[in-house]
Amino acid sequence: MVLTLATTASADTKTKTDNIAPMFASNDILDVTIRAPFTTIMRERSTDEDQPATLTYNDAEAGEITVELDIRTRGRFRRLPSTCKWAPLRLSFKKSSVKESVFAGSRKMKLVTHCRNGSVVYSQALLSEHLAYRIFNLLTDASFRVRLMRVTYVDTDKNDRENTEFAFLIEHKKQVAKRIGLKVNDTPSTEIGNLDGPHTNLSSLFQYLIGNTDFSPIRAAPGEACCHNYVLFGAEKGSILPIPYDFDMSGIVDAPHSAPSPNFNLRNVRQRLYRGRCANNEHIAASVQTFIDRKDGIYDLVTSNELYRSNIRRETLRFLDEFYRIIESPKMVQSQLVSQCVGAD
Repeated sequence: MVLTLATTASADTKTKTDNIAPMFASNDILDVTIRAPFTTIMRERSTDEDQPATLTYNDAEAGEITVELDIRTRGRFRRLPSTCKWAPLRLSFKKSSVKESVFAGSRKMKLVTHCRNGSVVYSQALLSEHLAYRIFNLLTDASFRVRLMRVTYVDTDKNDRENTEFAFLIEHKKQVAKRIGLKVNDTPSTEIGNLDGPHTNLSSLFQYLIGNTDFSPIRAAPGEACCHNYVLFGAEKGSILPIPYDFDMSGIVDAPHSAPSPNFNLRNVRQRLYRGRCANNEHIAASVQTFIDRKDGIYDLVTSNELYRSNIRRETLRFLDEFYRIIESPKMVQSQLVSQCVGAD
């Protein structure tokens, strides 16, 4: 069986390289400095009032470039001070300011931050969440691209006090839509039959790989737009692409604040549970083959990452080993995937 969506989406989107925003045309770490009133931002944690800021980086040809932007906090759980002392951020760039920069074509972008200053544990968790996005990028172009950054935050409220941490930017959904040639679908909810079966199953197996249960490709959590940690693309029934994001509750990240959903009776986030739909069981074999075909590339993302601490690298490789031990055994595919599918919508 051949996975049609992954190959088709890849072929389609690779012909649209001019639609890739400059920020996501490279996976090199980008060093930036952001100046803003961060004490005020982190104290107020507003999701509707921006604070003015500047972002500076060095371009190999043009030298130092500074762009203007506005910043506010974003998110739900990670925006809580009890969860993260340093909340995730939304960056809103001024179009005229970024025209000749690596941020050209970018307007509003999500910045995933380090959660707590000076925390090695949270820094490594951020790198692992970045890894999760990169893994899905290897599987299909119908995915959110990311760019790792080393950010020096300059707090103008505190006499320009500095702290430097890792962060990463996530491709905006409109940038994804332009790149893959589909429109964002803002429906409040949908049904599993409206989604592209091969792609939906591929994403379900990906969620199983990273040990994530905090998602739904058809419905939203209370107070959220559809769908929970998924964005839908396309409008034709049976061909809507659900693309996942937000993996901090997954086992591969294993963030200090993560916890398994009480709905599934799991010991911890490192315990996997397959949540693929029974309606898509016919695509499991193709999904499994795609992961086998990409195995070397997935492992290389871990082994080649010099930013990982040795213990995190070992644990991540062990977590991947467990996944591949399952999908490379037909009996375990039957018992752990096919027989564990979700039947109801």
